[in-house]
Amino acid sequence: MKKIISIFFFIPLFTPLFSQNLDIDILKNINLNRNKNLDHTFKTITNTTAPLSIAAPVIITTLGLIEHDSTKRNKGLCIGASMFLATSISVVLKYAINRPRPFITYPALDKVSNAGSPSFPSGHTSDAFATATSLSLAYQKWYVIAPSYLWACSVGYSRMHLGVHYPSDVLAGAIIGSSSAYLCYKANSWLYKHRHK
Repeated sequence: MKKIISIFFFIPLFTPLFSQNLDIDILKNINLNRNKNLDHTFKTITNTTAPLSIAAPVIITTLGLIEHDSTKRNKGLCIGASMFLATSISVVLKYAINRPRPFITYPALDKVSNAGSPSFPSGHTSDAFATATSLSLAYQKWYVIAPSYLWACSVGYSRMHLGVHYPSDVLAGAIIGSSSAYLCYKANSWLYKHRHK
């Protein structure tokens, strides 16, 4: 667990390691050479992040309460805690690092979606990966894991397609989201064991 926690302290050092030239080259290749017919599709995918990330824990927790199923309720609460932790870390890092959005630094990029806060890390990606990872840990079945990560990866890609995030923003968001979900899962497992001793 200490290793996972230490990741959060090194994320601010991640950007310099990811060459700025490589970062912008990848983004330009994705954004400027994109299939514009898919713009609406990727906007829709981006816009599903908050609704799905909120709906998943609310629905699972509510079902647990209705069915008097404490295991299901705890899974829902754990998924919600994962998203809350990922969002909190992302917001703190955004304003601590204060990296300008790529379309501000490189006006040639085609900005296809709204974006206001600083760039690093990608909040949409961190929320999507927190939700996907926590769902996958709670329900370890291929038919949960595969669509969850397909959706999370699509959200991450959409942020670059739409010209609002660098690849390093997206990668950092995926690390934050996945790590937050794993930390909450381990903490929930530890609390469950100690509660039943």
